[in-house]
Amino acid sequence: MKIGILGAGPIGTTISKHLYNAGHEVKIADVRSIDKLEGKDFKGSAVTFDEVIQDVGILIIPLPFNVVPSIKDKLSHLNENTIIIDTTNYYPFRDGNIKVIDQGKVESVWVSEQIGKLVIKAFNNLLAMTLQNITSTEGKKIAMAISGDNQKHKDTVTKIINAIGIDVIDNGKLNNSWRHQPGAPAYCTELDIEQLQRALQIAEKTNIPLNRDEVINHFKPEMQHEDIVAMNRKVYGAEAL
Repeated sequence: MKIGILGAGPIGTTISKHLYNAGHEVKIADVRSIDKLEGKDFKGSAVTFDEVIQDVGILIIPLPFNVVPSIKDKLSHLNENTIIIDTTNYYPFRDGNIKVIDQGKVESVWVSEQIGKLVIKAFNNLLAMTLQNITSTEGKKIAMAISGDNQKHKDTVTKIINAIGIDVIDNGKLNNSWRHQPGAPAYCTELDIEQLQRALQIAEKTNIPLNRDEVINHFKPEMQHEDIVAMNRKVYGAEAL
């Protein structure tokens, strides 16, 4: 399949390697300039923003959350049959406060509204290091949650994720994707498929932004990957899963 990735941070570049190694035709772009890809560790072709949205079956947007509104005009030229995967996550300390989200609007519903396109929420509840290694610190097979309103699109996304070695749980409609937003038990806690299913079920929407901000308060730059996962599990309520 022809896949475009718009965003070359740790998530985007890691995804590019997995998909390229799985035999997909991958191209990757930076929103700002193709020059920003120089020195980045990715697989596939380096292209411009205009080129990355041309002739692709899937477009993945691993962007900072606050950048999303700026891409609407260009995405209007995207083929209507292209599947869009939203990997974004909202962090007020980085993105600034967005009132409607602070008041409870689901993050990916907001993303869909901003770009005027349907999206599938996926690749958002795993850390970049988790995606690089795929298996958890306990050696279990990692699972990912996806949400969206187009079942055919979700089925396609599930197949490409399964093919790179990650189990998938269909979390239902896009409006239900809050269950794997930052602060939820399912978010960046390295769970297998059975644990992830329970994590999605026990999520409480009102607690999620509080948990998200609590983790930020405890984060330290010197933390190792396993420390971050352990902290997430404790604060987000996933320790006993």
